[in-house]
Amino acid sequence: MPASVEVYYPDVSTACERPIFMAPVAAGFPSPAEDYIEGTLDLNRHLIKHPAATFFVRATGDSMIKAGIHPGDILIVDRALEPADRKVVIAVVNGELTVKRIRMADGRIFLTPENDDYPPIRIEAGMDFQVWGVVTNVIHPL
Repeated sequence: MPASVEVYYPDVSTACERPIFMAPVAAGFPSPAEDYIEGTLDLNRHLIKHPAATFFVRATGDSMIKAGIHPGDILIVDRALEPADRKVVIAVVNGELTVKRIRMADGRIFLTPENDDYPPIRIEAGMDFQVWGVVTNVIHPL
């Protein structure tokens, strides 16, 4: 693993259930508030499907901005999922970690950014290439 990358593993040993209000929230005109709680929500259950195969990593750079991945975002990565065409993945290319959308066509693999300022990376024979996992969720502040 590159020395400058911080990888975090989820702590699913504790539940952090929070109340969930099932009343819809209007993004237009306000609607009357409902004053009841439907139940609780544990984000670990909703965001982490394979705890033993999941890790978190913090994004840097702006190559995936159109995919909703911003500098400083926390990416939830699942190693149990198979990388497939058009999935966003964490990959190692020649010893460097990157987050890109994987594209597979005509037996070739490309790692494509979601920012027109960056070119795709074509994976060639002889390159050190490995997919670490599939990005399943992005956490970022508003």
